[in-house]
Amino acid sequence: MEAIDLLLNRCSAMTLHEPGPDAAALELLLASAARAPDHGRLRPWRFIVIRDAAREHFGALLADQLRRVRPASSPEALERERLKAFRAPLIIAVAAVKDPRSGVPMIEQILSAGAAAQNILLAARALGFNAVWKTGGAAYDDEVKRALGIAPADALVAFLYIGTEAQGRDAQAPRPDWHDRVTDWPVPGAPDT
Repeated sequence: MEAIDLLLNRCSAMTLHEPGPDAAALELLLASAARAPDHGRLRPWRFIVIRDAAREHFGALLADQLRRVRPASSPEALERERLKAFRAPLIIAVAAVKDPRSGVPMIEQILSAGAAAQNILLAARALGFNAVWKTGGAAYDDEVKRALGIAPADALVAFLYIGTEAQGRDAQAPRPDWHDRVTDWPVPGAPDT
């Protein structure tokens, strides 16, 4: 697939199933992630791979998080939360392990992890898979971070669900016209600088 086609046609998957990436494909996904822009060469990204039986434990972690923050959650809501771990055969949690002593602004370290996550999404698509980027309350929860080996001060930026997309999917969701998101500078009517 041509790179420009990959970029112009990227869309989040609706339904993912087996097969997921094998060991060789996972290596390529993570190698692609490591090519993300990285101010100061800090390599702030961490990748937690969740697959096979680990998804059961991850589902329990998600349900426990919901139970802690919403004690009145119904059994059905807790089960829905648990089943999120089975959206795809492979989950990669992407985190930014921040280094406040580096002199690199924290936002740039988090953005680098976000760029690594985007590289994984694009690489998955290039390899014939698809993916969806999710977060939710669990991504910001200190107990979930600890369970995944991430310090509470660090940022869990994505849960990437990766697998084979169901056949017969409808056309991708329309994107807004980007033209109304662009302004030439200096902006007409803005104060002179």
